[in-house]
Amino acid sequence: MRYSWPLALSLLVPGVVAAQGLMSGVDLTTPAFTAAEVSRAQVEERIAQGGPVDLSDKSLNGLDLSGLDLSGANLRAARLNRARLRETKLAGATLDQVWMLKADLSGANLSGAKLFATQAMGAIFDRADLSRARLAGDFSNASFKGADFSNADASADMRNQSMGLMHAVMRSADLSGAKGIRANFSRVDLQFANLSKADFSGADLFRADASGADLRGASFVGARTEEMDIAGARIDADIAGAANRDRARRD
Repeated sequence: MRYSWPLALSLLVPGVVAAQGLMSGVDLTTPAFTAAEVSRAQVEERIAQGGPVDLSDKSLNGLDLSGLDLSGANLRAARLNRARLRETKLAGATLDQVWMLKADLSGANLSGAKLFATQAMGAIFDRADLSRARLAGDFSNASFKGADFSNADASADMRNQSMGLMHAVMRSADLSGAKGIRANFSRVDLQFANLSKADFSGADLFRADASGADLRGASFVGARTEEMDIAGARIDADIAGAANRDRARRD
């Protein structure tokens, strides 16, 4: 039996129903999603002890962790809703199954980080380094202005289809000016996203859904764009191999 993405995540993460399923069954007003069980000072103490910091399954909602070095940290299943992580070092960190609704990660270093089944709707990743990161979660309405996705993998996990098609959802996200050189965005949901002036040179966008997206000024030089859906998308240049090119808007 194959499951839809929301049901698949609820099976992978007991007690958590995916936000892509409209967060049904999740009470975001409880302390687990609104409060913090540790302070910034306590996080700093853990960092001072040396070695990768373990903050897995912790409620860190609303904390200001800006500028801290959490490289390689384990934040699996942590709650970081509305937290501030501006310029925070999260290189190689594990952020699988994390809730970070409307969190601010502007300028954060997430290179090589893992964000699998992550719920980051409305989060801010402006100018963040997401190079070589693995992204498979809900980033709808998130802001990635000027972010670096070089060599990142946001594609669908085709090996795990028995659990549903796990991939990045970036509906209505702002990727204007982002750099996605050689990134794997195959089958990523980019509906109504803003990719204006983004650079996806050499990227893989096979079967990505960019219907209704703003692709004006974006570069797809050497990119794989076969069957990329651009129905209703705003374009100013032809995109080779894309689907529904006759339904794109040239303005």
